[in-house]
Amino acid sequence: MGVVVIIVAALLSLASAGTIYRIAKGPSLLDRVIAADVLLAIFGAALATEMAMNQHTDNLALLVVLTVIGFIGSVTVARFVAHKKEDG
Repeated sequence: MGVVVIIVAALLSLASAGTIYRIAKGPSLLDRVIAADVLLAIFGAALATEMAMNQHTDNLALLVVLTVIGFIGSVTVARFVAHKKEDG
């Protein structure tokens, strides 16, 4: 189990680093917003991994809230982009 946790932690860390780079350098605002949404998903995955590793569900409410916030953010950005394309 320890090896799996180390591999998952390394993958989540690499994904976070790439996402933070995209937030900092992203050529457009849309890239930055999508990267922020991906970072939220990575944080949720890390939280779920921690709960599975320690065999508890103490942070389940936080995970649900993060998921809902990510979903609402994605839908809002998609509607905004679709609305911009209709105007321009």
